[in-house]
Amino acid sequence: MLQEESDLSLIIAQIVQKLKGSNLYSQLERQAWASLQRPEIKLESLKEDIKEFFKISGWEKKLQNAVYSELSVFPLPSHPAAPPEHLKEPLVYMRKAQGSWEKRILKSLNSMCTELSIPLARKRPVEEQKELLNKWNEMGTDEPDLSLFRPVYAPKDFLEVLINLRNPNYENGDSLSFRTHLGLIQVPLKVKDIPELKECFVELGLNIGQLGIDDSTQVPPELFENEHVRIGQKVLAEQDSAAAQQYIRQGSPTALRAELWALILNISSQPEDVLYYEQLKTNVIQHDLLVDSLIYKDVKLTASNDDYYFVFEDYLYQVLLCFSRDTSVLSHFAYNSASPPKSYIRGKLGLEEYAVFYPPNGVIPFHGFSMYVAPLCFLYHEPSKLYQIFREMYVRFFFRLHSISSHPSGIVSLCLLFETLLQTYLPQLFYHLREIGAQPLRISFKWMVRAFSGYLATDQLLLLWDRILGYNSLEILAVLAAAVFAFRAVNLMEVTSLAAAEAVLADLSTLKVMPLLQIFLFATVT
Repeated sequence: MLQEESDLSLIIAQIVQKLKGSNLYSQLERQAWASLQRPEIKLESLKEDIKEFFKISGWEKKLQNAVYSELSVFPLPSHPAAPPEHLKEPLVYMRKAQGSWEKRILKSLNSMCTELSIPLARKRPVEEQKELLNKWNEMGTDEPDLSLFRPVYAPKDFLEVLINLRNPNYENGDSLSFRTHLGLIQVPLKVKDIPELKECFVELGLNIGQLGIDDSTQVPPELFENEHVRIGQKVLAEQDSAAAQQYIRQGSPTALRAELWALILNISSQPEDVLYYEQLKTNVIQHDLLVDSLIYKDVKLTASNDDYYFVFEDYLYQVLLCFSRDTSVLSHFAYNSASPPKSYIRGKLGLEEYAVFYPPNGVIPFHGFSMYVAPLCFLYHEPSKLYQIFREMYVRFFFRLHSISSHPSGIVSLCLLFETLLQTYLPQLFYHLREIGAQPLRISFKWMVRAFSGYLATDQLLLLWDRILGYNSLEILAVLAAAVFAFRAVNLMEVTSLAAAEAVLADLSTLKVMPLLQIFLFATVT
């Protein structure tokens, strides 16, 4: 009991410390000072009166949302004496693997730099700055020669690293068990089974109304939808992040989604946020980074060729170029197993006082990175708001999909969860695919790394992302990947090669997310 209380007081102290540096804190302070002029504020009951004033004026709700937002990304509880690296990742072998993977990425970036004789960063000449400013809203029309640039890495390179992960303390002896031979992921992490997943995703049950399912149970779909929209409007009127998160577990009405997501992520476009975005834009116009070319290349290779997203090409450049300059993103490395890469000022190699983070946000984009932004363009048309939403989605969720960690929403756990679900509930299919050299994870990995962006139809993808936000977890990605295999199991049992298996699963754009999840979780015999 005492331990729980001390843990709680430690969490409270850390959140208070974090919020003290925020804009909300100075706003609350100003409001408190201003409230002293009000007749209902009495000196003898000052504390209670100001609390009451905050409650009536809506500032208490804003503070609650800010605290809730901090708790959403708060690291899992650890021992108070644990060093900072334990907050990043408690398992030493995972930290080492992440460290060596980062060295590989940096080596790839530096070798490209050397080969092409291009600096990591340079100040743009004035003429070039003017030119970029003039075409800021139509960067998609630009056709720079990017043939010599290559993505630093692709998901399949990352998968090879995960396949080779081993826990040095975990000795199986000479006679490896049958199960350890089956899957590609060979690390012993605890993942949920179907009964635990049912408990976790209880709101997705067969007898609960869902948006994204046409044939609702006892209630006609239009009745459920009308009532759900009415409740959604009430949640928005209340401006309560926790209520919005609970509400969205049953899906969000299309008309309310943008506002609901912003409420859950605690984003309200203040003038200073727009100003901050403009500062990032100025930074892009003044300086040219090598990662800019990687971003251009990635957008050209992915979103520009996508039937749903090619129209948003200009938005993608704007958001991703600004993102690469945003040093506020660095704060998420406190709970991310990754560390931001460092570079040195020319001629000062190895001198720590001349080390700088490169790129400034600490995130090197990989092949497919722009697909994290593309679906959000359907919801937000104002660049600074779109940017804020993406940044928050990234520091809450997406970073976990390309860093090595033992977190339940980390990509290693998702891969293991996917393989375990298939091995346990579709053993014949799993064994058949393994025997023909078509390990299921080799097919599904790219879906999970991109959170299914670019694979599902957009309306279905947004219904899936509703649930990621609603449950504050990425585990649903692994469940959906397993559900897709279950849905196509009959066809997959007929294939005789990896290429044929990939062909069966090449087009997911006709799939309906919610029926697949419900059938897999709640109609599978366990």
